[in-house]
Amino acid sequence: MECIFCKIANKEIGSDIVYEDELFVAFKDIKPVAPTHVLIIPKRHIEGVQALKEEDESLVGKMILKAKDIANKLNLKEGYRLVFNVGEHGGQTIFHIHLHIIGGRPMMWPPG
Repeated sequence: MECIFCKIANKEIGSDIVYEDELFVAFKDIKPVAPTHVLIIPKRHIEGVQALKEEDESLVGKMILKAKDIANKLNLKEGYRLVFNVGEHGGQTIFHIHLHIIGGRPMMWPPG
């Protein structure tokens, strides 16, 4: 498989990992849009939100709760944004589901 996120999860490519457990890896985005920009990915390859199945409900719920824990660990006390980009028109460029944790500055709306 040529998925760059799978290669990061499998330690075939180095990254700045901020968290890891048996289900997830979280690492700093290489093109951050804010002072804190971390991606959390499941170790199991899922193409994106559009590919989720009923049996993935628990995994995605745990992913969001883990993102909250990581945001707390990163001291994002003033707030942060969680983002899933879905499909090309939604801004998804890597087709492995990932959740952006973005913070360290005020977020504006609409995002872009």
